[in-house]
Amino acid sequence: MREITYRDALKEAMAEEMERDPRVFVMGEEVGYYQGAYKVTRGLLEQFGPERVIDAPIAEAGFAGVGVGAAMTGLRPVIEFMTWNFSLVAFDQIVNNAAKMYQMSAGQFSVPIVFRGPNASARQVGSQHSHAVEPFYCNVPGLHVVYPSTPRDAKGLLKTAIRGSNPVVFLEGETLYGAKGLVPEVAEDETIPFGKARIAREGKDATVVVWGRPTPAVLEVAEKFAREGIELEVIDPRTLRPLDTDSIVASVKKTHRCVVVHEHWPFGGPGAEIVDRVQREAFDHLDAPVLRATNLDVPMPYAAGLETQVIVGADRIEAAIRKVLYLG
Repeated sequence: MREITYRDALKEAMAEEMERDPRVFVMGEEVGYYQGAYKVTRGLLEQFGPERVIDAPIAEAGFAGVGVGAAMTGLRPVIEFMTWNFSLVAFDQIVNNAAKMYQMSAGQFSVPIVFRGPNASARQVGSQHSHAVEPFYCNVPGLHVVYPSTPRDAKGLLKTAIRGSNPVVFLEGETLYGAKGLVPEVAEDETIPFGKARIAREGKDATVVVWGRPTPAVLEVAEKFAREGIELEVIDPRTLRPLDTDSIVASVKKTHRCVVVHEHWPFGGPGAEIVDRVQREAFDHLDAPVLRATNLDVPMPYAAGLETQVIVGADRIEAAIRKVLYLG
């Protein structure tokens, strides 16, 4: 094992898959000569050349559509959005073409494409650049939705996504790019299957389900509770569609309490779906209502102080956990 950043884990996954399979190519804004807006594609142009690392114009609907067409003809595109907020311009290509083509063609065309890029809030980028888009795409049959929280998961899940036969919405925590973690040696070529959650921390007193950016905050809160003698079990779904309901329900049956933490708005989305599945499949095991800790239900402010109040953080997470534990 070796320690690398979340950013470099993603870059390694793409480089290794491009070496393994000549059908894989990367396309997006500034992925080549600029080395990527967040430097995730750093060095790929020099290694693979401009025919496989393609700088696209500022036209997300256009290059997303080119990617879908390329995938239908047997190539394996990795399409980078500079931010997932910009994918809304390409929503029609992702939802009406990539997600539905296999069904609409009666299985004649697969669409092995990965759409990837940074998701959710960063630092003072305003309401139009701070969306957590997983609620939109989790609602669409035909799409896999992946959201890794660690460098190891980022690499292993991206390799699985590139090798698969279906369109994948691959969400990356914009503020996680510099986070470090252990990943296997390159020679080990580890892939991580979709639909299998990770137990980020074992515990017995309450289950906390979390993915993406808020995960480090949840783990810090869990350490704080541990000093009080309260052990939280932290479940990271890794993929939101497919969702590993069995692992979440098994944990809740053990701990009898559940809090779901996410960065998207509270109305609808995968957070609400998890609450529904827990209350249906583990109702008789619950000792408290299932609660959520989320962003506030408002567009993201630009001002730093207001932005901090909107984004779900340690205080809101701790308050929800104390409430399900009846600690006031």
